[in-house]
Amino acid sequence: MIFLIFIGSIVNAIGVIIGGSIGFFLHKNLPSNIKNIVFNGLGLATLFLGISMAMKNTNFLILIFSILLGGIAGELLKIDRFLNSLGNKLKKISGSKNDDFTEGLIAAFLLFCMGSMTIIGSINAGINGNNELLFAKSLMDFFASIAFASTYGIGVIFSFIPLLLFQGSLTYFAFFFQDSFSNLIINNLTAVGGIIIMGLGLNLLKLKKIKVANFLPSLLIVIILTLIFL
Repeated sequence: MIFLIFIGSIVNAIGVIIGGSIGFFLHKNLPSNIKNIVFNGLGLATLFLGISMAMKNTNFLILIFSILLGGIAGELLKIDRFLNSLGNKLKKISGSKNDDFTEGLIAAFLLFCMGSMTIIGSINAGINGNNELLFAKSLMDFFASIAFASTYGIGVIFSFIPLLLFQGSLTYFAFFFQDSFSNLIINNLTAVGGIIIMGLGLNLLKLKKIKVANFLPSLLIVIILTLIFL
C-alpha cells in the first residue's frame, strides 16, 4: 500500500507534537537568561549543521545558481509572507498570545525539514519503502522540538503541519520519479539545504535577518540544474 511510505513522516510529526508539548511546558517555567543561552546554543549548532551539509556540494556553480534563482523565485512567490500568514492564522486558531509563535513555527519547520536525514530519509521511503532513517530522525526531532519549544513556545508544535506536507511531498515525488534520484542529486540537495540552514542559524543568532523560507524553491532548482548539466 502506498500509505506505508508515509509512516516515517507521520511518526516524525507525532514526535514533534510530543516533544514540542514538553518544551512548551518548560517554556512557561524557564527564566529568561536560560532561554537566551538555549537560543544561542541552538543558533550555533544550526549554523554548524548548515556548514557541514553544504560541504556535500559537488559543483559550486550549480549551488550558487540554485540559491540565487531559488531566492528570486521565492521572493516573487512571497513564500515567506505566505508562511507568516499561515502561522498567524494558526496562532489565532490556537488562541496563543505568544509573540514568537510564527517565528518558532517557521524556524522549527526549516530545521526539521532541511537536514540531510529529511532528504535522504524521505527519498528512501519513496523509493524503497524504507522508513528507518525517518524513524531515527523522529527521535532527534523529538529532542530538538523540546529545545525549540522551550525557547519559542507553542508555535513549534504546529510545525508538524508543514513538516508533514514537505516530507510527504518529497516522498511522493521520489516514489514516482525514483529513477531520477542519483547520489549526485541527493548530495546537491543536501548542500542547498545546508545553505538554507546556515541562513536560519544566522537568524537565530540575530546576526542577520534573512527571509530563509524564500529560498525553498532552490531545492527544486538544484534538481533541475543537476539533471541538465551533470
